[in-house]
Amino acid sequence: MKLGAYKLDQRAVIPEFKTAQAACFDIVAIGREIIGGNAVYSTGLALEIPDGYCVEVYSRSGHGFRDDLRLSNCVGIIDADYTGEIKVKMAYDGPSFLTAEWPWVNERVAQAKLVKLVKTEIVEVYEQKETERGTGGFGSTGK
Repeated sequence: MKLGAYKLDQRAVIPEFKTAQAACFDIVAIGREIIGGNAVYSTGLALEIPDGYCVEVYSRSGHGFRDDLRLSNCVGIIDADYTGEIKVKMAYDGPSFLTAEWPWVNERVAQAKLVKLVKTEIVEVYEQKETERGTGGFGSTGK
């Protein structure tokens, strides 16, 4: 499967998998601006996502563990019909934004993967199915 990566800016870095068994490819920032206490990173990239697929964007685990950084929306979804620049907005969960060691430009700021979609038809139903769990919510299966 091929995923097209188009450079909107010559400084952009074409994503790559860092190891043979990596689940995600890395996304590199080429610019940054601070908006409302969060950092918004430009990548200079647009993706050509095949029909029937999307790209899911995730935080890098090292940012969360070492730096208290995460994607502000936790997981980003890029639809196949979106052709604009990929941007990454990071939130800082540490004690103070002013002391945060945000990733720098030209660093890997996120990771992403191509995901095949299941074409779903949503239909109205008139009775809910019964299950062993029922309406039991948070923690109901682990008591």
